Amino acid sequence: MMISHLFAAVLAALCLIVPAIAEDANLAKLARASGTPDIPGLKIVWLAPWGDVRDARPWRNIIVHQTEGPAGSARGGAQAQAKAPTRRGVTVWVETDGTVYWAVAENLVPTHGDGANRNDNKYIDNRATYRQIVRDNSIGVEFAGNYPDVTTGPTEAQVAAWRILVKLLRARYGIPPDRVYAHNWIDYKDARYCEGCWLATLARVWGE
Repeated sequence: MMISHLFAAVLAALCLIVPAIAEDANLAKLARASGTPDIPGLKIVWLAPWGDVRDARPWRNIIVHQTEGPAGSARGGAQAQAKAPTRRGVTVWVETDGTVYWAVAENLVPTHGDGANRNDNKYIDNRATYRQIVRDNSIGVEFAGNYPDVTTGPTEAQVAAWRILVKLLRARYGIPPDRVYAHNWIDYKDARYCEGCWLATLARVWGE
């Protein structure tokens, strides 16, 4: 009887693992695509379609940002970014409802970050980040909606989208989980809250 229960438990675990493996394999395949692929679980508005991934910049890091814009501001921010790709902003914007806006071509560098100027080891060991995790080697993702209270966290829809999006970005550019950074981890930012910290932490936990 005990053996049959054990066998049933193993079988149930396998039933959960096998679909997850297939899902990851499918996502990895989609992550190498060009154009405007449909990504299961994500609603992406393609303002700048993907090109050949071999022509993209060699992104080595992901920096998570949060903006004080109200709900709905990601769309406007992404559209402005698409018109002026190198302005201060990011490549990818995430609305409070989980909609992802891909705003900038992968070979262009938006102005984001402050040059990795944090060196106080407050959140992480900054010896490996100081002046090294910068806009030229890091793709930025901006989450909108923490207005008027900057301490307001991301919405459930944003977290659900991030779970897929970060896996997609990591697969496309070969970025390990320990190279996902919160903006506050690498730059001196608004002292009222830790910008991007929870989202970056989640990405690292999910990647383990």
